[in-house]
Amino acid sequence: MTTNAANDIVRHFSTLRDPRINRRKLHKLTDIIGLSIIAVIGSAEGWEDIEEFAKAKEEWLRSFLELENGIPSHDTIARVFQRIDSVAFENCFSRWVESLRGKRKGGEIVAIDGKTLRHSFDRAAEQSPLHLVSAFATEQRLVLAQRRVGDKSNEITAIPALLDMINISGTTITIDAMGCQKDIAEKIRDKDADYVLALKGNHPNLYNDVKEFFQNEEYSPEKCSTTTTTDGGHGRIEERKYCITSDLSPLCLKDEWKDLKSIGMVESRREVKDKIESETRYYLTSHEADAQLFASAVRGHWGIENKLHWIMDVTFREDESRIRAGNGAHNFAILRRIAFNLTKSYQPPKPKSLKRKRKLAYWSDNYILCILLAGIQQNQGI
Repeated sequence: MTTNAANDIVRHFSTLRDPRINRRKLHKLTDIIGLSIIAVIGSAEGWEDIEEFAKAKEEWLRSFLELENGIPSHDTIARVFQRIDSVAFENCFSRWVESLRGKRKGGEIVAIDGKTLRHSFDRAAEQSPLHLVSAFATEQRLVLAQRRVGDKSNEITAIPALLDMINISGTTITIDAMGCQKDIAEKIRDKDADYVLALKGNHPNLYNDVKEFFQNEEYSPEKCSTTTTTDGGHGRIEERKYCITSDLSPLCLKDEWKDLKSIGMVESRREVKDKIESETRYYLTSHEADAQLFASAVRGHWGIENKLHWIMDVTFREDESRIRAGNGAHNFAILRRIAFNLTKSYQPPKPKSLKRKRKLAYWSDNYILCILLAGIQQNQGI
């Protein structure tokens, strides 16, 4: 069963081209990838950690990996991942995740957002920090795909490439203001998905039209669908009012956005002790006016910060990583997201934090096996 669990994961990466020359290959590429994935599940944060983890677990790893020449050194592991084509690795990752998704519910929310790895820059090599755009299924809590933003580019060019990597049919795609672009909206609709796009000053005429409408409108039931949510804790109270309308008559540029059906507004009020903060945001969507659906999409998008980005920084310590050379930082980020997806997929009888699961994976071979098996079971719809 151990062999099946590990092989089910590794086979999705078997199509990667090995960047090494044949006469210098002492270790199989799939062995290196397999032990690296398992080590990151078990709390490894760098190349040295992967080597030490593998040495500690060598006897168990040999039950499903060949390891013909023993455990590769951390230098060997680092060199391999520095040279692996990151785009090809991303594509393998997204194909593997698609196998995990299984049967999806209609209306799944997929949040797209960017994150910068702060310490991945290299001043000597004039290398900018690595910036990644991820697609995150908010209900399943799976990273579906990620794409690097080029040093001389921005998220506007990375998002269409990211959308091409995944099956988004039947989903609702949420993106912040950077991705609020006509071409992106069109691509989403062409792929049989809906969009909820945050609207800000990068489209000043449209933004002003929407803002003026909601400032002057009395939110009558004939024109607007509304709902309000309140939550809080630890001395914090947050109230949000959602208002959405299918009345597009005030918009002078509405025909330029494919299948635009509604505009929405969220008024948020946050009270912490004696401090009160308020904010108003505006949105474009291809959905009909439905305040409940609109609220779910907006809240789902905000969730990517604490359900993914925050976990990457706090639990996986991604922002502290100083891996920089070659494609190392990019490929290690993919390893983290593989580990994230697998560890999240495992739901033990007694709920545990992701951090606790990773510690248990380091201490117990059986616990790692449970995590690996969870990936197979999700793949098979068990």
